[in-house]
Amino acid sequence: MLSFIKETQTIWERLAKTEKPIVLYGMGLGAEKILDVFAEFGISAADLFASDDFVRGQLFRGKRVKTLAEIEETYSDFIIVVAFAFWQEELLERIEQLGERHELYAPHVPVIGRGIIDFAYLTQYEPLIRGAYEQMADEWSRNVYAAVWNYRLSGKISYIRDVTTPKEDAYTLIWPGRDDVYLDLGAYDGDTVREVMGQAGGPLQKIIALEPDPKNFRKLTTFAENYPGDLTCINAGIYDRDTILTFANKSGRHSAVSRDGAGIQVPMRSIDSIMGKQPVSIIKMDVEGEERLALEGAKTVLLRDCPRLIVSAYHRNEDLFTLPLQIYKSNPAYRIYLRQHPYIPAWDNTIYAVKEGF
Repeated sequence: MLSFIKETQTIWERLAKTEKPIVLYGMGLGAEKILDVFAEFGISAADLFASDDFVRGQLFRGKRVKTLAEIEETYSDFIIVVAFAFWQEELLERIEQLGERHELYAPHVPVIGRGIIDFAYLTQYEPLIRGAYEQMADEWSRNVYAAVWNYRLSGKISYIRDVTTPKEDAYTLIWPGRDDVYLDLGAYDGDTVREVMGQAGGPLQKIIALEPDPKNFRKLTTFAENYPGDLTCINAGIYDRDTILTFANKSGRHSAVSRDGAGIQVPMRSIDSIMGKQPVSIIKMDVEGEERLALEGAKTVLLRDCPRLIVSAYHRNEDLFTLPLQIYKSNPAYRIYLRQHPYIPAWDNTIYAVKEGF
């Protein structure tokens, strides 16, 4: 077994064996996914509640949504299972305080796919998981990596809270500057362009921003009209080659390639095709599970330019080990860091890769 794994029981095993009533906190897609896993393990949710502002007599899977006060009046001792995602500091603190009063877990379910993390999964992928751990460039990255795997097994939020650092701190790894050429993949409405420009102290030399969703793209182009520099907007998604795919038209931050064939036709581009002979110094990719293919379509650029990379590593279970290994294989000059930014569950864990000696 991997030496950094501390847990001996999965969250699902814990919940299946408990005699305490299990109460779900939240409703929506996250709750749907968790209840589906409950069904696989024979776990029952005795009740569910939402924050007071969201309780308006609605039903979820046939159960009336209650307030926390109602739950505490009904049960003297119970387990809370958090079933929604959030990053706001006020909510993070509230959940921690709630965890001091009651036994509380926030189970990991993947953003894409339905596979759970258990000891069989760790055994199956042990060489790759260990290989990525050993590839981490500093002790903090190894701490984050170990914490995320222990969290995924246990659902204990203390693992990720103990290694969470602000996104601003991570910019000291890549140091964006005014001379950089920046490729923003999954640009949304220009939010990360603003962020990077703030870190650089002004507009960069050149920015190329891709956004596939038409409504988001309109927001991006509106932002670009007032951008005080060279910003090119491209209404396309990112892939391992130039093609056209069906895209789920969610009109939000998390628009993605369609998994069921429903949606709109969107042009897809590879990084090598976009950049051509133009050097690039920073690439950010948060492309809703297509990061592996995005890297596959960047072989020439990664080897030629060795750009600093900001890569989301949480959409698929395997991203945490396949992406670091893929980046290193693309160019062994890379040093690979991992950081966990504020989020429950353990989303927003991000790879930062820079050329050795940068």
